[in-house]
Amino acid sequence: MLFSPGLVTFLVLLASASASRVPPPQAAVYLGYASYQGVVDSAANVTNFLGVRYAAAPVGPLRFSSPRAPPTVPGLTPANTQPSRCFQAGSGQSKLINPLRELQETGRVRPSASSTGGSAIVAEDSEDCLFLNVHVPGDFYKTQSLPVVVWFHGGGYVSGSASADNGADLVKVSKHGVVVVSIQHRLGVFGFLAGKEVKTGGSLNAGLLDQEFALEWVQTHIAKFGGDPKRVTLWGQSAGAGGVLQQVISRNGQTNPPLFRGAIASSTFLPSQYRFDEKIPQGLYNTVVARLNCTTAPSTLTCLRSAPAASLQATNVAMNTAAFFGTFTFMPVIDGEFVVRRVSESLRVGKVNGKALLAVTNTNEGLRFVDANSTASVSPSDYAHLLFPKFDRALAERAGALYGGRPATGAESGVVRLQGEANFICPSHYFAEAFKSRTSFVGEYAVPLAAHGDDMAYYFISRPTRAFNHPSFLTSFPESYLSFVISQDPNVKLSQGDIKPPWSKFGYGGGERLAGREMMFNRTEAGELDITEVATDGGLAERCRFWESVSAFTGQ
Repeated sequence: MLFSPGLVTFLVLLASASASRVPPPQAAVYLGYASYQGVVDSAANVTNFLGVRYAAAPVGPLRFSSPRAPPTVPGLTPANTQPSRCFQAGSGQSKLINPLRELQETGRVRPSASSTGGSAIVAEDSEDCLFLNVHVPGDFYKTQSLPVVVWFHGGGYVSGSASADNGADLVKVSKHGVVVVSIQHRLGVFGFLAGKEVKTGGSLNAGLLDQEFALEWVQTHIAKFGGDPKRVTLWGQSAGAGGVLQQVISRNGQTNPPLFRGAIASSTFLPSQYRFDEKIPQGLYNTVVARLNCTTAPSTLTCLRSAPAASLQATNVAMNTAAFFGTFTFMPVIDGEFVVRRVSESLRVGKVNGKALLAVTNTNEGLRFVDANSTASVSPSDYAHLLFPKFDRALAERAGALYGGRPATGAESGVVRLQGEANFICPSHYFAEAFKSRTSFVGEYAVPLAAHGDDMAYYFISRPTRAFNHPSFLTSFPESYLSFVISQDPNVKLSQGDIKPPWSKFGYGGGERLAGREMMFNRTEAGELDITEVATDGGLAERCRFWESVSAFTGQ
């Protein structure tokens, strides 16, 4: 049978259009309580399972309680859509006051510091948000047994989501050698409301317990996705790295059975965290109770659980916005069970879970957490007094003296250095030191500006902007992380393109604490590659020893 040229063209176009409507290949996993159907991204050679529920919705009587097992769902659930984010809030905007100092000194907050502000509900946000994403190399995953990386997003414990960071990027950087799990947990007031009432009638540190519950889910189910539950590495950035730190010290470093073998901390965030019934956490609870009109209720916690999510979210946004600039209101607390003692104490005595650590910070961590318009008028000692509510003037002057003589503004200013070292850089070094009888590696991302978060575009490669596009840097820097996931050693290279020199374990020579070797990832002024191992700066070591010595007052 002969066809006219026009008919042939029509049939070709029709076939092409039909092919474009064919759904992508899919893969199903049965978890016992539910079955999920993921989608194979043939172009990326990655199978994505998006929005897998790992815990029941933490609503109603489960609000402010530990996570519970998910319900049984019949049939096959599509796993092709990003999950709803947990309720979000922003960082503090108060420039010359810290409402938490008022709580510390008086036990109450002025009404103006907790006034309503910000939006209450965003369409893509929900209290029902305990989901995770799984990203698997290829489409034939059931016979594999690959190392696993569990990603904790950042966001100051008040924002962030599994969808914000594309876990499939990590699969690609690993040369398709790992399974990636990105989790969500409760944030802000929903995840970190503290106080005696929560201790008695609920669960403190609910957001951290969500993380732990997700890690237990990984132990139970990851083999069905081709992952090896015995080769799990945690990785997080900023508050995500803080969550990694909290899991490492959890339950006095004696979690049994173990939930992971290694940890990666990118810009470890260690804010002030107090005992659950101290003035600040208890005062925050009382403030929330008052704002939700629960003060006269027979049970204030029951009243808060009955409050509309929109009302609680409005309070969450307002109280975080009222915080001191660049800080966050609702943080983890010492609860005596999950977080047994101050973090720096646990690290000092080596009470840790896991066997290996990779800790990397950015040179100018504090830059994005300091108000540029006020640094010129605030001395380092005044800033320390604002930042840490338990600091008296004498302690603030001691801190300020360590950062005096620096420029008033810019990345090198004393205020910026103080913020970055106290909350990010020094905690990362304490973290590494806690693994001195095990294995730890320390690195620094120094490509200007080297501000907080600038490193992420190198391993989440679908992000569009990177400061340095030298091919060897684009390989050597991100592959170091994924080689650690696979072998627990960044020296075991994934490709010939990784040309960094040998990376020594963080050392403790000469009996000096915090006197180690670090890998510096940088570029020269001429734009050439500059990756080299250096000794930890002696001045930094001195300043970190100071912050460690006053941790009872910083809450770290």
